[in-house]
Amino acid sequence: GRAGAAINSNECENVSREEEMSEEFEADAMDSLKDMPFATIDIKDDCEITDAPHINLERSKENERISKDQIKKRKKKQKGYQPNYFLSIPITNKEITRGIKILQNAILQQDERLAKAMTSDGSFHITLLVMQLLNEDEVNLGIGALLELKPFVEEILQGKELILPFQGVDTFGNQVGFVKLAEGHHINPLLEIAEAAKRTFQEKGFMAGENRSFKPHLTFMKLSRTPWLRRKGVKKIDPKFYEKFISHTFGEEMVHRIDLCSMLKKKQSNGYYHCESSIVIGKRPIGLQDLIREALRRERMGLKSKVKQIKELLLKPETQARIRRELLEGRPASSRPGGDPGDRGGPGQLSNLDPQH
Repeated sequence: GRAGAAINSNECENVSREEEMSEEFEADAMDSLKDMPFATIDIKDDCEITDAPHINLERSKENERISKDQIKKRKKKQKGYQPNYFLSIPITNKEITRGIKILQNAILQQDERLAKAMTSDGSFHITLLVMQLLNEDEVNLGIGALLELKPFVEEILQGKELILPFQGVDTFGNQVGFVKLAEGHHINPLLEIAEAAKRTFQEKGFMAGENRSFKPHLTFMKLSRTPWLRRKGVKKIDPKFYEKFISHTFGEEMVHRIDLCSMLKKKQSNGYYHCESSIVIGKRPIGLQDLIREALRRERMGLKSKVKQIKELLLKPETQARIRRELLEGRPASSRPGGDPGDRGGPGQLSNLDPQH
């Protein structure tokens, strides 16, 4: 799966775009979006330079409980909390992504300055829920919540596939452009899944989906990504830009996966978000290859962190002094006159240089 894709640091560009964002702009542009769904959350499209630690799936019992204090603090902050993770339904149907590229290019032919406002390749998704996970333990708990969600999703779908048809284009307050989900019998199960997700994460004590309605949509552009254009008079997405696509049929997505993604960690090389964990849903069975790949990825991350610790330990002057002393002495402490096998610097002592110490 995508979770194992390598990360290419060359993809990171334009990280300084926030410098140009003025507070007045934020207040002004987002005012009209207050009651809108997750569209107001700026899920980053550029790579953010954050070296966040990778997650270990072993969850200790202490981590299973979030302290009451933390939950109390969270409740105070509920109004203005800043989400940093989200549940994503990735759009994988090439027909849909091709149609969106045609739409984006049609808009760029009318105003090429909007290039940076466009959602990048590989990032197309439907946001099911946004949440705040404050540290590694909470990310682990979030992975647990996602796994707990799976039986609820299966119960809602009753063994049927969930197929999402996309047709037409609209905006939220002329600030966020999105491809619309067509009406139909797929809407109810999707809303039920979103509700089950919200309940599952909130029961763990997380800030998830508060004060935001869920309106499924497939974002293809956001003016909040190009605040500098506001000073140049680009304050709205002109409806003329997309009028030819108002009733365009983009295609159908068969939902087969829900991912727990980071808004801030570096994206994968395929353009999709950093994915902590996934559940596979619908009829499509998960391949053995996917399971093996995911297991290997997690093991590799664990080893990388261990190797890093060992490197750091070997660079310490006191470690190097001990190694030098052992190499120079060249023979076991027990064979030296009056030596004792337990003396510091004796054979096997380097095995005590465990990165955990």
